Amino acid sequence: MNNQQRLPSILAIVSLCAVIAAAWYFVPHPAIPIVIAALPFAALFALSQTFWLVMLFVLFSFFRIHEAIPALYSLKIPLLLSLGALSALLWHTLISRTIQVYWHRSLTWLAIFWALVIIGIVFASNVGIAVANFKSIYWKIIVMTLAIAWLVNNDKNIGRASMLITLSGALIASVAISNSVNGIGLVEGTRVTIGRDLGSMLGDPNDLSLVLMFPLAFAIGLVTNRKIPASTRFIAFVTTCLLMSAVIATQSRGGLLGSVAVIGIYAIKLIRSKVLLLSLGSIGALVLYFAAGISDRASGGAAEAGIDASAMGRLYAWEAAFKMALHNPLTGVGLDNFYVNYFYYSPHWDGLNHAVHSTWFGVLAETGFLGLTIFVIFITSLILSARNTLAEIKSQPELYSPNLTVAANAVYAGLIGTIVSGTFLTQGFNWPIYILAALTVAVANIAKEQITPEATNATSATNAT
Repeated sequence: MNNQQRLPSILAIVSLCAVIAAAWYFVPHPAIPIVIAALPFAALFALSQTFWLVMLFVLFSFFRIHEAIPALYSLKIPLLLSLGALSALLWHTLISRTIQVYWHRSLTWLAIFWALVIIGIVFASNVGIAVANFKSIYWKIIVMTLAIAWLVNNDKNIGRASMLITLSGALIASVAISNSVNGIGLVEGTRVTIGRDLGSMLGDPNDLSLVLMFPLAFAIGLVTNRKIPASTRFIAFVTTCLLMSAVIATQSRGGLLGSVAVIGIYAIKLIRSKVLLLSLGSIGALVLYFAAGISDRASGGAAEAGIDASAMGRLYAWEAAFKMALHNPLTGVGLDNFYVNYFYYSPHWDGLNHAVHSTWFGVLAETGFLGLTIFVIFITSLILSARNTLAEIKSQPELYSPNLTVAANAVYAGLIGTIVSGTFLTQGFNWPIYILAALTVAVANIAKEQITPEATNATSATNAT
């Protein structure tokens, strides 16, 4: 190698040393050279393992794993994952173009809804709160929804996503059960929570039940598919038991209704007798109600005569949400602005602001009648897409893999459970609906790609024989 050939390498080495020296000068910490030296390897890992970075970021953000396990909290894992995931996404979509970007009609309605939310921020009653929520949470939801839809693009990835969601659910359920048994962080003396000291979303029993309900659809999907390996089905069965036990420990009526809806979707497929199905469903719902001890709750329990305080609180909140929409029909009061506006729109002021406790009324209040209309159309589009995919799989099951079948059933059951529980839980601007939307779109796209002409011809030939 001559001097001219060595010159670029020498310059690169000198430049790297200069960067390390400068960084070490301004931040005199022994870890600085190690971190800078590891950056190229971290970049290579991010570019080659983009799926894992995105999925881990979504799982940490939604399941709040770093809050369920306090030892991880100070490591800032979601921040590190977000930096790697976003950098890799930009590289693969704009430069290398190795990620195939496609569109779906459900994404069109979702994009319109996002546009309305962003416009609503400008006209929000408290712009600062709306901007803060968008900067801290909602923009990540927008980006990662598209990332999941485009990255979960093959059978292997959809199988990985289903298993990761199931295992994350098992982890959170285990922590919740442990807290319940040991009396840690209980609300009203009986309702389990996680991470209340950290101000976590899991610190509210209703929100925790929502988080637990989401992986339930995937766990049951894995259990009920006989083509899935026995070891995986066993893990999914244990996870299902853990999730239901944890949901019961939250004593959340919305969470229980959503879980019953998820189980019901699978029961309809497995039990042919409608009479038997209705009988078992009624008995199961009663068993869950009494097992959860809802009648013993401090709020919403049997001790309260007539319509309990919890139910009346929801009715008052929904009334306030409707009045907010009447006053701001096109934009609502703005993202995350319901709580701070409760005082101005509720005639039943008790000295405290309250959450809306309803996905539909929450969207109505914060995006107006126009936003709610688009949101309902978006959810309807997702359900139709999920049903069409299931119909295609049912018509020619031999053309589709077990992983895709599990995911298709799970996203449909999850959507139904979300709609049912959404009447009582605030989900309109949280992760579950958007993750389900992304996976519904991904499943529809994979199902379309798995029907190759060769596979169709082979199936036709087999049927003819």
